[in-house]
Amino acid sequence: MKKGSTTIVTLTADDRTIQTPDDSSVLSACQSAGIYIPHLCWLETDAPADAPAACRLCFVEIDGFREPVAACAVTVENGMTVHTDTEAVRSLQKTALKLLLSVHRVACKPCPANRACQLQNIAAFLGTGLGCKPFERVLKEPEVDVRHPVLDHYPNRCVLCGICVRICRQQQHQQPRLSFAGRGFDTVVGYFGAEPVAAADCLSCLACLEACPTGALVQRMADDG
Repeated sequence: MKKGSTTIVTLTADDRTIQTPDDSSVLSACQSAGIYIPHLCWLETDAPADAPAACRLCFVEIDGFREPVAACAVTVENGMTVHTDTEAVRSLQKTALKLLLSVHRVACKPCPANRACQLQNIAAFLGTGLGCKPFERVLKEPEVDVRHPVLDHYPNRCVLCGICVRICRQQQHQQPRLSFAGRGFDTVVGYFGAEPVAAADCLSCLACLEACPTGALVQRMADDG
């Protein structure tokens, strides 16, 4: 079916019929229909081919697929049947969440994202709490990275979703200011640009701070040094 210049396809998710543009991701289609699928790294502007699928939370099962897939990275098809609430899906999501929590400082009260934190929301949805067993919790040093001229970065709150880095690239700066640095466990969100205009760019923007799902970026107040 065509709607204007857009082709509309019909799929089924959890016994619910959904009509959506044919270039939508399964995640986008389900979200638009009010079917919540846990996710941390997806942006609404992501096309399936561009979705990072980094958080490994948005798993679904699709008839005809041999195993669960990341819903953000699969394009809808006419007649597709999607299952978001199977035992296999929930098991994968709970494991992915526990892995994220195993490198996360669970200290919610002083965190600016408290009660608006996506980790809290996902843990509540999955009924897991914020523990990480059977995994051991391992945290990074330092607790706060103050190298950025106007933002403090808390590595042990960060889930490395990459949203801040991607949002930064989309802004009209002279050049992006945030990027990933390091490898493996030591990967962090890094900053480059020591010239004064870099600090001015960031202070006038703060889009990364607003987009962070876990309060890992905090604007430094003047009396914080």
